[in-house]
Amino acid sequence: MVVNGVHEVGVDEAGRGPAIGPLVVCALCVPSSDRSVLNELGVDDSKKLSRKKREHVFGRICSISEERNWGIGLIICDAEKIDEWMVSGTINTLETKLFAEAILEAAKDVRECKIIVDACDVNESRFGKGVSENLGDGWGGCEIVSKHGMDSEDVVVGAASIIAKVNRDSEINKISREIGMDVGSGYPSDPKTKDAIEKLCSGVTPHGSLRWGWANVQRSWIKQNKMPMPRRSPEQGDWAQSTLVDWEK
Repeated sequence: MVVNGVHEVGVDEAGRGPAIGPLVVCALCVPSSDRSVLNELGVDDSKKLSRKKREHVFGRICSISEERNWGIGLIICDAEKIDEWMVSGTINTLETKLFAEAILEAAKDVRECKIIVDACDVNESRFGKGVSENLGDGWGGCEIVSKHGMDSEDVVVGAASIIAKVNRDSEINKISREIGMDVGSGYPSDPKTKDAIEKLCSGVTPHGSLRWGWANVQRSWIKQNKMPMPRRSPEQGDWAQSTLVDWEK
């Protein structure tokens, strides 16, 4: 079904820097006239909301999205896929690809739209260009706004950030239940995450939920096993991560 009228697509991610779990990208497509609806729901940057408030707003967004025919594109890129991409790519190029995939899903029935992304590259315009290239020629007429901090500046991007964050939290909860311990946020500064990485590196191979290319994961593996980090696949070359900062937003 083709939806007429001008729409806006907000796109954001959750889980760029963590060593555990997936990278989740969400695109939300709404009519421009529905911005006020998102404001009424209490939408804000997901990082500014408590977990309870974030989950409450998430539930309301999902409910109203069905009533108002909003488009939601949700991409969950697991740790293995991230590692496979990192063999020859970068976290930034991966995110431009995932952002485009989410947009294509969210706005598949829309004829014209403005796309607003929370830029993940230090070079905002380069990130926007990368998203545009991944979208393809059919989207050349759409305006793409690529800026830092759009999750707190734009309500549609803020809503997308909430959806992405709640879904990543859900994936992390699954991992915690699977291994029988709280893995924390997945970020290297989290004490719970540090303990979880130690446990997840204690097997015959590193656990599948780990990002094997992350420096802190490699350090833990080498410390415990006294051997180089294994490869996820025979085609995989040497790990290329130089410093953890390279991957953190």
